[in-house]
Amino acid sequence: MRKDWKKALGAALWTLKWLLLAALVGLVCGFAGTGFHLALEKAGELFGKHGWLLYLMPAAGAAIVLLYRLGCMPLNVGTDRVFESTRGEEGVPAQMAPLIFAGTFLTHLTGGSAGREGAALQLGGSLACLIGRGLRLNEKEMRVIGMCGMAALFSALFGTPVAAAFFAIEVVDVGRVHYRALFPCALSSLCAWELSRELGASATRFALEDGLMAAGPWSLARLIVLAAACGLMAILFCKVMHVSSDAAKKLLANDYLRTAACALIVIALTLILGTRDYNGAGMGVIRRALAGDAKPFAWALKLVFTAVTLAGGFRGGEIVPTFFVGSTFGCALGPLLGLDPCLSAAVSMAALFAGVTNAPVASVLIAAEMFGGKYLALFALACAVSYLVSGKCSLYHSQRFWEEKYISDKE
Repeated sequence: MRKDWKKALGAALWTLKWLLLAALVGLVCGFAGTGFHLALEKAGELFGKHGWLLYLMPAAGAAIVLLYRLGCMPLNVGTDRVFESTRGEEGVPAQMAPLIFAGTFLTHLTGGSAGREGAALQLGGSLACLIGRGLRLNEKEMRVIGMCGMAALFSALFGTPVAAAFFAIEVVDVGRVHYRALFPCALSSLCAWELSRELGASATRFALEDGLMAAGPWSLARLIVLAAACGLMAILFCKVMHVSSDAAKKLLANDYLRTAACALIVIALTLILGTRDYNGAGMGVIRRALAGDAKPFAWALKLVFTAVTLAGGFRGGEIVPTFFVGSTFGCALGPLLGLDPCLSAAVSMAALFAGVTNAPVASVLIAAEMFGGKYLALFALACAVSYLVSGKCSLYHSQRFWEEKYISDKE
């Protein structure tokens, strides 16, 4: 009985401690995430009103490089450093938070094709580690508080608190979910989400009509084919991101020259195409795709724009571009398979996210929070198939694979 009481007391004290720590992280990251969300919205609004800002992209790139040098940080430090910190391998620099905030703002202001969630993970991880160091937490506690920061910022930006919590504990190590961090991450995520709502940040939500898919084995078979295609697209997406980044560094080792060259390529592509659809995050195109209206090769153009932007050292993330590529790809391929274009766009958006991040549970939950529960079983099936087909490709170099995605004869 004494042992049981000691364990119960220990669990209660741990819960109380993390109730306070997680709430603190959630509030800090909620304020930061809301400010970040509103700043990026303003940057996108200014770019939409003043097209000439596109021509300042080379200057913005130079400013980003200069800021990182003044902050004594390499330009290539990013989300991988946050993942490493959750394993206790390397800490997150305190200066990462303001640098990623400013760099992402400048990227969106001048029309760079990038998302915001990669910046959110870095910003959240940096702020949380700063709090942890201030409170003198030990190594294991620093890992948990880093996950709390990632979950909180992700939640504040997208308005998906459940998915954000699971994403933080699932994405670092494939095949090994850090369940002991679930309570702190869930609490941080919810606190940040509630605060962001109170401060005026809007959640990302989409509507799907009823009856978009007929029941029957043939419909499911078509959906599986679409999901498998998303798994292959995930491989292509990751390869293009990594190869373009490595090639740009080899061709132009100087950071200033590389950002300028990539900025000029983005400007040239924008002028040649005569549209701004592929600049910025592209949420307008995503909404059109989810309404069944997307150009056949919009996904390929967005892939090129994003690869060039991020290869140049501009700040942001790949997840919103993943939503863009997934939704437009599904909208184009779905009707060829006999599927509704709106449902195909939504399913492909979640499935591609699962393939590139290797976080299938979080992907299903993101779909549930963004689209509602009408087609939850279909989203789950598509995410599982894409996750399996994508193999060991990943957006993140530091992501570890602890087990194979399938049972092999060697096991």
